[in-house]
Amino acid sequence: MTIKNKTNTITGKIFTGTVVSDKMQGTIVVKMDYKFQHPLYKKTVKRSKKIYVDNNLKAVIGDTIKAREVKPLSHLKRFTTVSIIKK
Repeated sequence: MTIKNKTNTITGKIFTGTVVSDKMQGTIVVKMDYKFQHPLYKKTVKRSKKIYVDNNLKAVIGDTIKAREVKPLSHLKRFTTVSIIKK
């Protein structure tokens, strides 16, 4: 998805998750939970994924944030914070 304005361009997918670690300098670990239906057994299954996010808004453990895809910032970081939804 690409949004173009005269001032800036926002590209990439946007994800929502909870901060589970902020011990690294300038990086937070965000846990994203999701549900899906098993293709054979039709049971709802919960899974989660952890991503490394550039912490430019000073989020702390327990915050719910929005993160978006950016070009690779380091070996593991591919996301940056857009906003803090809940402190």
